[in-house]
Amino acid sequence: MSMVATPKDTYLAGFAALERAGTAAPAWLHRIRRSAIDRFAEIGFPTVRLEDWKYTNVAAIAAIAFPPVLAEAPAGPGAEALEPFAFATPGPRLVFVNGRYSAKLSSPASPPSGVRVTSLAEALVTDAAAVERHLARHGDWARNGFTALSAAFAQDGAFVHLAPGTRVEEPIHLLFVAAVPAAPVLSQPRNLVVAERESRATIVEHYVAVGDDTYLTNAVTEVVAGEGAIVEHYRVQQESRRGFHVGTTEVRQARDSRFTSGSVSLGGRLARHDLNVRFDAEGASCELDGLYVVGDRQHVDNHTLIDHARPRCTSRQLYKGVLDGASRAVFNGRVIVRPDAQRTDAHQTNKNLLLSESAEVDTKPQLEIFADDVKCTHGAAVGRLGEDAVFYLRSRGLGETAARTLLTYGFVSDVLARIAVEPLRARLDALLMARLRDARAKETR
Repeated sequence: MSMVATPKDTYLAGFAALERAGTAAPAWLHRIRRSAIDRFAEIGFPTVRLEDWKYTNVAAIAAIAFPPVLAEAPAGPGAEALEPFAFATPGPRLVFVNGRYSAKLSSPASPPSGVRVTSLAEALVTDAAAVERHLARHGDWARNGFTALSAAFAQDGAFVHLAPGTRVEEPIHLLFVAAVPAAPVLSQPRNLVVAERESRATIVEHYVAVGDDTYLTNAVTEVVAGEGAIVEHYRVQQESRRGFHVGTTEVRQARDSRFTSGSVSLGGRLARHDLNVRFDAEGASCELDGLYVVGDRQHVDNHTLIDHARPRCTSRQLYKGVLDGASRAVFNGRVIVRPDAQRTDAHQTNKNLLLSESAEVDTKPQLEIFADDVKCTHGAAVGRLGEDAVFYLRSRGLGETAARTLLTYGFVSDVLARIAVEPLRARLDALLMARLRDARAKETR
């Protein structure tokens, strides 16, 4: 009797094919890959029995066999298909199709001296020491099947390295395009950003889709901020409404470093992003902003973890969500203050706006404090548009659709205003306003 292959078998077979292909990779990476695939074979994908996945069921992902993308990038879409996702800055733009670098679609530009912006596949050859020091070294992939699978297939993605004291004035745009050729595929970009002492850069990590296909993106980004470094990181997810997106961002900060994050989630049938920040020295700070706008039956999950492992560090979080239709959102913000992390200053806020009776939010702010000289607060709110505010605007001559759209936009505008890259902010501003207008127009039909 022949055995029916399971989706997990697809990944194990894909890993075996990767090993047989003998792709050029150093011995240390082969060891990580082998350990990671063994761990994935053991634990598989997470289930709702795990506390961190209690409200996000990935059974739909586990039930589909998504063959991993192993080959070099195909021809991919034409440049004109990417125009809706571009924004006008003269900085470098690297394009990845199904997780593999596309030189044809990229505009790498010429970064300042001491700055490397290239593909991870190339960096494994040209910047081997820096990559080995950090790739798959941050975060615990042994506890999460998605990150274990990413480590097992680590091949390509973006590599950004800033030498001490260097600054990149223009944003670095990393564009990840899902372009499904025929059947569902698994793309797994692996990104590494290393900002050495007193360096500074702005990174835009942008996930989009050409077409409305079913696929799985499993992306992992590691950010290492050295002493006094400043990293501004924007993560925009605009994937297919039929696609699945799972992302993990691991951040490690040295003394007096500053990390700013702006996370925007708009697409995907199911989208999950884990953002984990650890302060490894005194005086570090981070500011995490997030916005998710979903409708129909979309599901979005944001998990943040800020580990105050050292004294005198500061963290701020503001996440806002707008939900319509039968959509569902999850927010879990966890702040840990270790016993020696005195003089910690941490503040966290999550607010959600429900535009329909069927939308649902599960919000769980967490503070775990093991020190006594701290200043920590958190809060969460879920509500609907105030009818008094709607009535007021209508009494000033606005129609009901326009009034509700304006109030909803006002709810998210403070998060948008924190995006320092003006062309990106303007593009998102127009996109969100159009989406909100469309949603309200459907209600009145």
